[in-house]
Formats: sequence, C-alpha cells, structure tokens
Amino acid sequence: MLADLTAGSVADAETRAETLPLAEVERAALAQSAPRDARAALAPAAQVKIIAEVKRASPSRGDLAAIPDPAAQARKYELGGASAISVLTEQRRFKGSLDDLRAVRAEVSVPVLRKDFIATPYQVMEARAAGADLVLLIVAALEQPVLRELHELVIQLGMTPLVEAHSADELARAADLGADLIGVNARDLTTFELDRDLFGRLAVAFPAEAIKVAESAVLTPADVAHYRAAGADAVLVGEALVTGDPVATLRAFLGA
Repeated sequence: MLADLTAGSVADAETRAETLPLAEVERAALAQSAPRDARAALAPAAQVKIIAEVKRASPSRGDLAAIPDPAAQARKYELGGASAISVLTEQRRFKGSLDDLRAVRAEVSVPVLRKDFIATPYQVMEARAAGADLVLLIVAALEQPVLRELHELVIQLGMTPLVEAHSADELARAADLGADLIGVNARDLTTFELDRDLFGRLAVAFPAEAIKVAESAVLTPADVAHYRAAGADAVLVGEALVTGDPVATLRAFLGA
C-alpha cells in the first residue's frame, strides 16, 4: 500500500511538472514569504500540542467528510487551539490537493504541514511554492540516501521536516539524519494495521532534543491523554476533527 501511494503521488507530480517545470516551481518557492517556525510552535510545553488535519478520506476508512472549504475548516482548527495544521495533498486516495494547502496557508497564522507521499525534490519544492512550513517525510517509503537528500532540501528551503517512523530501525534512521521533529505513526502504512501502544514503546529511543509527535488512533480525549502520558509533545489528529465539531473536539483534546 505504501509503495502504491508513493508511486501514485510521484506520478501525479510528474504530470504537474509537464506544465510547470522545476525551474518555475523553484522560482515560486523562493518568492514565498519566509516559512513559519514550526519547531517553536510544537516545542514541548506544559500542555500537549495538537496538529489538526484537513482530511477528506483515507484508504483505511474511505470517505470521511466533503470539506468543500478547507480554509474554513482550518479557521476552526486555529480557533480551537491547534498549534499547526496538516493538509493532505494526495489526490487519489485521500482526495486532497495543493490548492487545499494554498487555501489553508492564506487563512491561518499557525504553521502548515504538507502531508503527502514525498519522494522527489520536485514535490518538496512545490510544497514550499504552495506555502508549506513543514513537509512530511516517511522513512519507510524512502531509501536512506534519498531521505537524507530530501531532508536537507526541506531545511535549505527554510521549512521543517516531520520525519515519520514506524519501528525502532526507522526511528534510528530518523535520528541518523539529525531529525529534531519526529513522528511515530500508530498505523503501519504497509498493512494499515493500528498499534496504539507503538509510540510508548519507541518514545525512550527518541533523540534527546527531538520533539515527539504521536500520529493516528486518536478519536477521544483519552487517546490524547494516553499519548501524552507516554511522552508525546504533540499529537496529530485527523478523523475525529472532520467528523465532529472541530472546535469543541480540539478544546476537549487539549484539556485531556
């Protein structure tokens, strides 16, 4: 599944590159205003931080919400207290787009994450051109030399890489990059099975200075409290926010 999702995202980027070459995307990226400081926004604090996700669908859950106005959804997230906003831009299975990212970026003041299956410099460059402050890099999807190249490019462009792991080996690969914002996804992207306790088992292996992000399997305040007790500095939440009242849900999660 992960290989298919990554291949599809790369193919879609290659299609976009036929009409918008890398040189033009690079010019647009360099013309953007400076990225917001995502690491400062998500730094450890007395209260857990929430990365709230604009997410219409997923391969594991199917359609979740239409979200005709992603900017309006993002406004609610910011009102509810989200420290950052994740925008799914994968179009085939998650029904997202770079237009969603642009709309959200223009609407909110908190950092915005491009969440996609990033595997090429072109995708990183177009993330910055669309206004992203953070870019997701999935360790399991990339060979280490490519992961290192993309990690360095994200930083060179002033953005923050969120490096996602799903095992002790992948966490070690993230640490080897010098990554200081690392997420552990409870969902195995090769099988889409969930392991809610994975974050807790891996938390002790995080680099000392890294911000710890727990991802997936968050539907209730108790789930947030579970991750917080295991050492999470931030929790990424998607489904629970798009299927209910996002402001009330966020406030309940932050109070957990």
